[in-house]
Amino acid sequence: MALMLALNRKIHRAYARVREGNFALDGLLGFDLAGRTCGVVGTGAIGALVVRILSGFDCRVLAFDPAPNEACRSQGAHYVPLPELLAEADIITLHCPLNPATRHLVDARALATMKPGVMLINTGRGALIDTPAVIDALKAGMVGSLGLDVYEEEAALFFEDRSDRVIQDDVFARLLTFPNVLITGHQGFFTAEALKAIAETTLSSITEFEKGVPLSNRVTVEASR
Repeated sequence: MALMLALNRKIHRAYARVREGNFALDGLLGFDLAGRTCGVVGTGAIGALVVRILSGFDCRVLAFDPAPNEACRSQGAHYVPLPELLAEADIITLHCPLNPATRHLVDARALATMKPGVMLINTGRGALIDTPAVIDALKAGMVGSLGLDVYEEEAALFFEDRSDRVIQDDVFARLLTFPNVLITGHQGFFTAEALKAIAETTLSSITEFEKGVPLSNRVTVEASR
């Protein structure tokens, strides 16, 4: 949601302008979220919360998931086939796991079916998006804005200070040249509460394993959809 709002209202550009004493509004025009069609791909725990927030913004919410979430339906989300979601959504946000079926889910073919100027958000896994195809779509104006907290080749970049080095990844470097692209370094999970929960869950699992009792936080393929 932070990426959506920042891209829509050009917060990143406005911040840089004001620091330079430039208070012009040219190029900062946004749009009301109310009434817009938002597509949520993947409605597990995180996707379901996004549905709830978007509903609060009075958006029309379309959802896609092989296992529909009744809580999302109760929030007003309409489950539709993925091609329909891609074709109708003004904003598309990805919250699905990475597996063989979802790798490069957003490729050149999928991008060609989207609305011109669509906003695309990925906070799931980097390889859900075919990055070179998205770059082509940005250059052609097919994608209006792109928000990423993950990147397919992030292992060689993220979680380190590289400000004194030249970025060797040409694809990532190209992304940084677009004014309508906002990238964060996989920090979506990074809150004090989330880190506390991760630590507590880890310690609890170690204790249960040591005692030989069933793991209360055991993750299965079905539960991790």
